[in-house]
Amino acid sequence: MQSDARQALQSFLDYLATEKRVAANTLASYGLDLHRLQHYCTEQGILIWQDLQANDVRQYIAVRHKAEIGGRTIQRELAAMRSFYRYLQKRQNIEHDPLQGIRAPKAAKKLPKTLDVDQVAGILEVKPDVILDVRDLAMFELFYSSGLRLSELVMLDLADISYADGYVRVRFGKGNKERQVPVGKKAIEALKKWLELRPEVSSSAIFVSFRGSRLTQRSVQLRLERWSRKNNLPEHIHPHMLRHSFASHLLESSQDIRAVQELLGHSNIGTTQIYTHLDFQYLSGVYDKAHPRAKKKIN
Repeated sequence: MQSDARQALQSFLDYLATEKRVAANTLASYGLDLHRLQHYCTEQGILIWQDLQANDVRQYIAVRHKAEIGGRTIQRELAAMRSFYRYLQKRQNIEHDPLQGIRAPKAAKKLPKTLDVDQVAGILEVKPDVILDVRDLAMFELFYSSGLRLSELVMLDLADISYADGYVRVRFGKGNKERQVPVGKKAIEALKKWLELRPEVSSSAIFVSFRGSRLTQRSVQLRLERWSRKNNLPEHIHPHMLRHSFASHLLESSQDIRAVQELLGHSNIGTTQIYTHLDFQYLSGVYDKAHPRAKKKIN
């Protein structure tokens, strides 16, 4: 594509980073998606963004679908494209919108994998024997206690926890939305034990390495993998399984989907409703095992 078109894309990404202050993961995804589109346009001889037509977009979707890219990923790519063209219309006076009338393929609903209460206990009821394990247990307790996203957990600062009132302030939620979430007694106890041992460093982060730097999301993932191996846990466990388990267990006990929506920081209750499917699966399983007329006969 022409240099002006490439510059327009970079200006959009800079706008997302500086003015919209989108999360780093979202910015990286948008960058990958739109640079992939730019490469496709170059291959097709489309030199400026105004020349991209609806048929070109449909053909691009078909190419992605043929490459066995899932519907959810294509939906995300289209969302990035729509956001980019809204920016072009607003900032560069481009009236053309090739995304108008374009529908993304439906994505199959994929239920998040959760742990049952006993499995969660297997993770959290382990006595740490070294300082880093004390830190890790505090992280995992807080994950399950408050249903945080991984990105939210690593961005927590010391001032974000109110031990007296029992809540955590999430300042960097999805869409830069702030919320307060309760913290349970076990998580408070684990956090206090970690803070007694936490290195005296300049970082304001709650969870830091021995070098004093804020832990990255990847570091937390690796520490949970290590924790699982060390304690002979039966399956691969990733951080968001603790968030999903928090939501599923809370909904199963309370049946209050609005409260769970607020605690998770979901802007749309439709996102939270996926946990009602998990709850039904649990109830259905109990029914199949317990009801005398539900048991299948084996011939």
